[in-house]
Amino acid sequence: MTHDEGYIKFVVNWQQAPALPHEALHEISHWRQQMYQHGLIGAYPGGIGFGNISQRWDTAGQFVISGSATGQYPTFSASHFTLVTDFDLEKNTVTCKGPVVASSESMSHAVIYRECPEVVGIIHVHHLRLWEWLLKNALATEATAAYGTPEMAAAILRLLRQTDLRQQKIFAMEGHREGVFAFGETLDEAAILILAKLMKNQH
Repeated sequence: MTHDEGYIKFVVNWQQAPALPHEALHEISHWRQQMYQHGLIGAYPGGIGFGNISQRWDTAGQFVISGSATGQYPTFSASHFTLVTDFDLEKNTVTCKGPVVASSESMSHAVIYRECPEVVGIIHVHHLRLWEWLLKNALATEATAAYGTPEMAAAILRLLRQTDLRQQKIFAMEGHREGVFAFGETLDEAAILILAKLMKNQH
């Protein structure tokens, strides 16, 4: 099986800029560390990173997200996050500014923030057992939707508009092996939801 999580599939308009203030990233840094320690964000043996985390930055739709190819780092700092300032689903473009390029899953995060103004935090993790359980017991995007593509973003939008995903707040990505997304009105809510489902599937 090959892993291509780390490859960006959209056009990136990246403005290199200083890191955001460390104190503004305390919560997202904490939960990124927790996800790493649980093996939910990290890197495969070949070096390709997996998983990412984001947090709404303001009411204008901007959000902070972990950078591309940062999954392998055991500790995180402000230099590993970037600010997504805009995106265009139709043109398949993401605009960001910061010390690193935005995560390859930025488009998927962006559509959730745009569609759900109540959402403040989103986490994308990899866990085979949890993914398999969600495929059988919860919601999932179509098998034909590949990660990081406009098709995946559109599939997420369909779930948000046509199912009770806004209440469930967690789904599997059938076309992205091991891939799971969770979101919440706080980053704590998204993280705790993932960890609770994970504990349930370890027994």
